[in-house]
Amino acid sequence: MDELTRQLVGIIERRLLDPLEILVDSDLADLRRKAEAAAGSFAARLLGPDDRDAAWAAATLIGALYPGDTAFDPPADWWRTPLGRAVLRRVGHPSATAVPYALAGAMLGITRQGVHDLVVRGKLSRDPDGGVTVSSVRERELGRS
Repeated sequence: MDELTRQLVGIIERRLLDPLEILVDSDLADLRRKAEAAAGSFAARLLGPDDRDAAWAAATLIGALYPGDTAFDPPADWWRTPLGRAVLRRVGHPSATAVPYALAGAMLGITRQGVHDLVVRGKLSRDPDGGVTVSSVRERELGRS
């Protein structure tokens, strides 16, 4: 099982299956097997060649695993997880067109100062309203992959 699939299985278990198992007071072994297969399928789609399918898979996972009434805004360390890296490469940030330097650094695995240096050198695009454009962060990540 690859890193991304393992992470997806873990999230599905912690956020969905474990609470459900407690609520229904029953073993969910069959659902756990199905969830593992689904996680593998979603991972393959996120990493596969079809950009549109990958974007749909990312949106589906984020909507199901991170529900809420506000736009999805994960913590900085989420971007260095296998799911965070896949989402960055496939769709960028799900709910922002620009991010602060510190978050751009977290997304790229570099310091805020490193982001500043890349902006000064024209390797990342500054957003007119402040911060860095997500599209330039995504392009930088794709160039490093």
